[in-house]
Amino acid sequence: MTDSLSPVNYFLNPGFVIIPSVPTVISSVVGSGVSVCIYDKKRKKGGMNNFQLPFIREKGSTTARYGNVAVWALVKLMIEDGSKIKNLEAQIVGGAFNPDISIKNVGQENVRIARKVLSMEKIAIVSEDTGGTRGRKIVFAVHSNEIAIFKVEKLRKLDWYPYQDDRIT
Repeated sequence: MTDSLSPVNYFLNPGFVIIPSVPTVISSVVGSGVSVCIYDKKRKKGGMNNFQLPFIREKGSTTARYGNVAVWALVKLMIEDGSKIKNLEAQIVGGAFNPDISIKNVGQENVRIARKVLSMEKIAIVSEDTGGTRGRKIVFAVHSNEIAIFKVEKLRKLDWYPYQDDRIT
């Protein structure tokens, strides 16, 4: 049971964007995918996305699985929620490349599209943990802008929601 001051825990699946209305700790897992965490310094509020592929050009089939959609959507939702661009800062996490799984470095393209959209919107990137060969587990406290990143050799079944055994759901 949580009290009204305790943050809510939320697991963000790939292809989704969230801006919680209450203090929340968002967890997610990325390999070649990328998560962008945006924080409003003035309002002390943030949001996060998780996308798997860099871009889509087909009209009518755009989803947040694509970076060019997911990053724009996160920025737009922050603005609609009352944020101003000048108060926003971003952190980019993910974009690993495992040549045993793919010959194309999708992770690098995912990071590139995140940087491009944030640059176009004039949102400062204050930290990055990108590239390499390892997947990452991300924990982002949207009310304090604190982020923890755990690099993992393999993404295991128990890294994904719902957590099992004595882990928080």
